[in-house]
Amino acid sequence: MIPDEIIVRKIRLIRGVKVILDSDLAEMYGVETKRLKEQVKRNISRFPPHFMFELTKEEYFVLRSQFASLKQGAHSKYLPYAFSEHGVLMLSNVLRSEVAIQVSIRIIDVFVKMREMMSTQKDILHKIEHIENHLNDHSKEIQYVFSLVKQLLIQEEKPRKKIGYKQQKAIP
Repeated sequence: MIPDEIIVRKIRLIRGVKVILDSDLAEMYGVETKRLKEQVKRNISRFPPHFMFELTKEEYFVLRSQFASLKQGAHSKYLPYAFSEHGVLMLSNVLRSEVAIQVSIRIIDVFVKMREMMSTQKDILHKIEHIENHLNDHSKEIQYVFSLVKQLLIQEEKPRKKIGYKQQKAIP
């Protein structure tokens, strides 16, 4: 049984899609990457672009420079395939081994857990934004009150008209 942490580490965000590379899937399924790619090519009609896509040279170069696990030259003959959650499920149908089925189920479970966690995080983020907006409204009101108090404190004192008994000057 493959631990969730290992599967999560193999999931990458490429083109805005969470994917797992062919070499990582081959490792988890216990087959050679070459054999996995052969089965995909034989059944290419089962893998539309939102299930699987081939990385560009630029994407591969960036990926290789970001992750030390991709060794220089180890995967350079062919560009890797990236499989989405649906592609992983389809791949288990193509490989047709008990190991592939069990591993695919584990991977799909991890994808679902990640989606649930992201949904929960979005709810929390929404609540935090609501609180921030509420505080910003209060903050603006408090700033207004402070500005009024400052105006009162800064006002220049104008000479006041004296009140009370005024002595008249004596006439000479």
